[in-house]
Amino acid sequence: MALTGNAFLAIWHDIEPSGQTEYMEWHTREHMPERLSIPGFKLGKRLINHDIPRYRYGTVYCGDTVEVFRSPAYLERLNNPTDWSNKVQPTFRNFLRVACDRVASAGVGEGGAMATIRLDLQDGASAADVTQGAQKLVDGLLDITAACGAHLGLAKTEVSGVKTRETELRPGMKEKEFDAVILVEGSGLPELEASVPQYLEAIAASSCGLGDPAVIVYNLAYQLSAADMGQ
Repeated sequence: MALTGNAFLAIWHDIEPSGQTEYMEWHTREHMPERLSIPGFKLGKRLINHDIPRYRYGTVYCGDTVEVFRSPAYLERLNNPTDWSNKVQPTFRNFLRVACDRVASAGVGEGGAMATIRLDLQDGASAADVTQGAQKLVDGLLDITAACGAHLGLAKTEVSGVKTRETELRPGMKEKEFDAVILVEGSGLPELEASVPQYLEAIAASSCGLGDPAVIVYNLAYQLSAADMGQ
């Protein structure tokens, strides 16, 4: 299935080397099922790239609306982490977590890899410019080799910036925020990487007013849906 709902929560981070195996076990067996049991959560994707020095791990959660990511049910879980979460969360490093309104999508199905492209508004550009040009941009990205889906979200840091008990568990860190993110799903990591220059050219040529791209291409490591959980 393609990304579902009208919003997504995007996460980038690293894990202390000694905790990487337990992190993946925890994320697959407890954490992602817990998140997908929360009302409004529709889909979760864990991403991984072992060959980069920073942000080796990523997660994308899809929600009905952006408000799902500060709903009472979600905040209750964030403020009452499990024993396993209490053990794993302190091993996180370089943690960046931002809720986004999904303003445009193109394509169907799932890719085996995903490019995440974090972007900032350029001088004079606004969120309205992004929204107006978003569908044309993602349609164009879909036409580029290796892409099977493209999605554009506007960051809503006021939603995901709420401090919780889980925030306290992770070591203090301040990662650079962004204004928008494009997610491009594709047939494989090397195929997407080969097309990154064309994706960036299309973004620069669009009317969205977005620049300063920060690109990471990941393999899809695990996926879970609310339907899988019987929700």
